Amino acid sequence: MASCCDRNGLSRVFNEKRSAADARNYRRKGLDVDSRRIVDFLVARGIGGGTLLEIGGGVGAIQIELLRAGAVRAENVEIVPAYEAVARDLASENGVADRITRRVGDFAVDHADVPGADAVILHRVVCCYPDMAGLVHPAADRAGRWLVLTFPAARWWIRAGLRVMNGIQVLIHSSYCAYVHDPAAIDAIVRSSGVRPTVSRRGFIGELLALERV
Repeated sequence: MASCCDRNGLSRVFNEKRSAADARNYRRKGLDVDSRRIVDFLVARGIGGGTLLEIGGGVGAIQIELLRAGAVRAENVEIVPAYEAVARDLASENGVADRITRRVGDFAVDHADVPGADAVILHRVVCCYPDMAGLVHPAADRAGRWLVLTFPAARWWIRAGLRVMNGIQVLIHSSYCAYVHDPAAIDAIVRSSGVRPTVSRRGFIGELLALERV
């Protein structure tokens, strides 16, 4: 993967300060609730011996936990480079660095040479990308057995909150924008790739959609 373009001002939000904070939180507290649900789902489904592809995995905490639980290899595609050094340090600390491949690039634009995996994960990524279909469709196509996504729930107060947040980004001259993509549209795209919902959880703030290939 050669390309790496920042289509949504992501490098300003997901920077070295953010990556250091994410790593610090993982070292102190482990996974957050939503990340733990993803790991628990895949462990229960039998990820042991399987492979992972995570789009926008940040510092790689989910990958580390799944590798420690029995997955054999993981690949991460990250659009901004700020996470790379911190992620490598975390992987080394947990003894899994030799089983993780990390790429920097825009997966939606340049995914031709990204191989498939048993499990493909997009955790809090869809909301950060303007071209939802361009991101989700190739990810779903690469899911050999499972596809897991989390994204903001389509509730009025979530939309209102994101409008306020996006307004603040404009005031500070940032090009970053967060999106609440239509869950029905996400569902239609992933189903077209031959995966079917196994778990659908709509919380107060976010949704988790876990699918299995039929």
